[in-house]
Amino acid sequence: MRQLKDIDVAFICMNLLYTMTEKSAASAVLDFKPKKVYPYHYRGIKGFSDVNAFKNEVNSKNSDIKVMLLNWY
Repeated sequence: MRQLKDIDVAFICMNLLYTMTEKSAASAVLDFKPKKVYPYHYRGIKGFSDVNAFKNEVNSKNSDIKVMLLNWY
């Protein structure tokens, strides 16, 4: 995923324990730099991943990436 180029829209899942943490997901997004990213599938066994922390991590390092937060649940 980190090698992707010219991505307009990305969907990133953050459902622990099966996928990435907020920091891991943000790190990946910062590497391949999509124009827009939608965090989804972020409800896990022990509650929800912090999508606002993900957004803050991405936008503090690259404000050109639009993090789109939707109410999936």
